[in-house]
Amino acid sequence: MRTRFVLIVLLLSSLAAITGCQQPKPGGSEALISGGGQISVQEMAALLGMRVDETTAIHVTLKNATNTVMLFTFAGGKVYVNAKPICEVGTVNRIAGQIYVPKSLVSQIRAAMSARPSVSIRKPSGCVVIDAGHGGKDPGATSCLGFQEKTVNLAVAQKVASLLGRSGVKAIMTRSSDTFIELEERAAVANRCDADLFVSIHADSCPNSSTRGFTIYVSRSASWSSRRAASAIVKSLAKTGLTSRGTQKADYRVLVQTRGPAVLIELGYLSNISDAGLLRDSSFQSRLAQAIARGISDFLGRIAL
Repeated sequence: MRTRFVLIVLLLSSLAAITGCQQPKPGGSEALISGGGQISVQEMAALLGMRVDETTAIHVTLKNATNTVMLFTFAGGKVYVNAKPICEVGTVNRIAGQIYVPKSLVSQIRAAMSARPSVSIRKPSGCVVIDAGHGGKDPGATSCLGFQEKTVNLAVAQKVASLLGRSGVKAIMTRSSDTFIELEERAAVANRCDADLFVSIHADSCPNSSTRGFTIYVSRSASWSSRRAASAIVKSLAKTGLTSRGTQKADYRVLVQTRGPAVLIELGYLSNISDAGLLRDSSFQSRLAQAIARGISDFLGRIAL
């Protein structure tokens, strides 16, 4: 009987020891990570006011409206804030699908973040350069009704400049008479006065006489400001009754060589009898000028003309 009692006691003691060995340590691996000065990338994003935008096998990307942070999680990987390296990531742990990095990175990343969007903002000068295409020895296209493009371009350009001037915008014309101006000089006029916008005015021509409508051009590498100006002018010109061919891209020299926002307007097709008839009419030229000036005004953020 005594022997049986001893055996039962020994058995119960063994079971208690085994059960004790199998009990999990408080906090598990995540507690050890936190205790070791690491946080998950989700926690890091929250502390920085960002979101986890992308996670791959080699990097994590955090973003907000102003900044982009990339952490390369392989050995020796670095932290980049807005494409600039600031430090090494350090020890990275992956546990239960979570990525943990040193908590000390938060202060280093925050110090390198931009408080405002990293875009260059042009200070408005209230100056617009109006370029009447062609001129002098360069007549441009000849319409199906016999008049030359250069005369339409100048007539509309002068009206646009006059309307802008009356609204308080400083309008500079590359030519104000029937003179020839080199393409490079036209762009240089805008560059010298740091113009808010360069607008070159033309009229189009095409072997297919049925082709008609106005077109706005920007360069292939056009800035956001150039595209925004084109959009404002397209919207305004579409109300004149001419067919809209929208915004197109082409690397015309006056567009490429102008440092600030630049657009080129083709008012319509001189090879089309309907467009040519409208472009020859002085009252319709005034209507076009009003629409162009209104589009420019909208782009500049002024009260619409």
